[in-house]
Amino acid sequence: TRDKPYFKSSHNVRTQTMTQKTETRAFQAEVQEVLNLMTHSLYSNKEIFLRELISNASDACDKLRFEALANDSLLPQGGELQIEIEADEEKRLLIIRDNGIGMTEAEVIENIGTIARSGTKRFLERAQGEDGFDQNLIGQFGVGFYSAFIVADNVTLLTRRAGSAAEAGVRWSSSGDGSYEIGAMDLPRAGTEIILHLKEEESEFLQSWTLRGLISRYSDHIGFPIRLKELVPADEEGGEPTISWAAVNQASALWTLPKSELSDEQYTGFYTHLTHDHQAPLSWAHNTVEGAQNYTSLLYLPAAAPMDFMLQRDERQGLKLYVKRVFIMDAAEQLLPHYLRFMRGVVDSDDLPLNVSRELLQENEAVRKIRAAVTRRSLDLLTKLAKSEPEKYAQFWAQFGTVLKEGVVEDMGNQEKVAKLLRFTSTQDVDAGQVTSLEDYLERAGEEQDTIWVITADSLTAARHSPHLELFKKKDIEVLLLHDRIDEWMLGYFQEFQGKKIRSVAKGDLALDGEEAADEAQEKPELLARMEQVLGDGVQEVRASQRLTDSASCLVLNEQDMALHLRRMLEQAGQELPDSKPVLEVNLSHPLLARLESAADSDFADWTHIVHEQAVLAEGGQLEDPAAFVRRVNRLILNVASES
Repeated sequence: TRDKPYFKSSHNVRTQTMTQKTETRAFQAEVQEVLNLMTHSLYSNKEIFLRELISNASDACDKLRFEALANDSLLPQGGELQIEIEADEEKRLLIIRDNGIGMTEAEVIENIGTIARSGTKRFLERAQGEDGFDQNLIGQFGVGFYSAFIVADNVTLLTRRAGSAAEAGVRWSSSGDGSYEIGAMDLPRAGTEIILHLKEEESEFLQSWTLRGLISRYSDHIGFPIRLKELVPADEEGGEPTISWAAVNQASALWTLPKSELSDEQYTGFYTHLTHDHQAPLSWAHNTVEGAQNYTSLLYLPAAAPMDFMLQRDERQGLKLYVKRVFIMDAAEQLLPHYLRFMRGVVDSDDLPLNVSRELLQENEAVRKIRAAVTRRSLDLLTKLAKSEPEKYAQFWAQFGTVLKEGVVEDMGNQEKVAKLLRFTSTQDVDAGQVTSLEDYLERAGEEQDTIWVITADSLTAARHSPHLELFKKKDIEVLLLHDRIDEWMLGYFQEFQGKKIRSVAKGDLALDGEEAADEAQEKPELLARMEQVLGDGVQEVRASQRLTDSASCLVLNEQDMALHLRRMLEQAGQELPDSKPVLEVNLSHPLLARLESAADSDFADWTHIVHEQAVLAEGGQLEDPAAFVRRVNRLILNVASES
């Protein structure tokens, strides 16, 4: 914090008599149409103007720093390059000034008087290959300055080239109406000052807290101090308020520093600053790429999901995009696949293609390469955490595992890598609350088992108590219990892992340990044929079960059929699905089937429906007619009671 600005404001003297005659010139483009496009269409958010003007000021400071390598007398007194912002509510003025390179009158005419003529672009071309030059400059389109007209009805620019005399100053002014005034003016210091007379409806940009927020969001990592003029209330009653010039940006980008110079505390502190998450991240990865593409990525793995994370699947989330330390967008969705939307961090590139307003990232080969690299590093970060710190990975899985499963379907190129990161509850350790990987499952199963057995259900309880598991428990064959809503959808695209087929214990014919599946050519027992006649279109068929040992019945689907719980959910959402009927498998050795076989004709239908409805309930399903089920149960109870 400083009491005085480094260089004096010129807006109080901007009405001085000019040393040369002022002349009025027309812009060298159809400026009225261009400015109209900019103020109404080009920028989706009007607050972007401050980012653009600060970015231009930063470029000017960078250019002066470069030229001072050969002539250090160009540097301002004290050698500090900075940007100052001042608001005058009474006069409705917003001033952005820098003590950078400044411009001559010819440069003003060329750079400001010609729409989309970027001095920065030509400067980069001129300086290519120079040793010691910091190319962290933005402004490739040359239209950022004109964003000032989004909020201002008049813009005045005062500038003087570094190394020139005071009388070489230039005053440029325009109302954006197709012309501008330009003339010479005595200016005490080199640099550039932009004075915006704000429109009546843009008063918010004169408020200190608004300016602080915008600077923090868009320009926090600009490499020069940004100081905001503020009025500090008096400490004592009757005292005079004082003027303070407070630095409001960090003036450094942590990700640009070498990893060897950064501590864990600094990484964690930056994560808190970046995400406002009070919990420390589980892990992070910091990488710099130089060569055909130059970019830096700093990726963080959060410890906990926001409360509304799963409710905001379609919200843009993810990495912050910077181009040469200038903030571009909050969630660069082109840089990460959607299933990694829990990742946080930044990507800072020197040459990513942006649209002309620099608010959108254009799709091209460079973007695709960065996306592939960032995706790979994100998965490597997860893999490393899973191997070296399994407890932390279990914490991650509990928070974001359901989201990561989407990657098995959405990212076929990395399917095997994502699959190794998946974790499931298993019949082997369900009571301990543990989860297991597919690799660990196969290691326990041994080479002789050629199938990964799974079961899907709409809850863990329904999965672990499913009658389909009975034969597997008897034979001590491990089954993975999949109980997330996404699991059934995932298995439609994920049917093999490391050469082993993934099969559901609730679908298709079952043959274990060399057992043969049921012979369909064998004549169906009369009992099953009678049950089929009673159930009619409710089932595909009724057959004797090879998978049941304790339960009376269960429902079995064809291999490609959708699980009943997912089918119900989609139908409730209004989806039209093709007809699919389950098979009712019955355990002929169960006492209930013996009762059914000996039941009187009047009770046979009731017993048959009860056996079927038990299977539906065991699946966690809902009965189509619960009242009819209750009536049947009551009738059978009364009949049994009367028999005894």
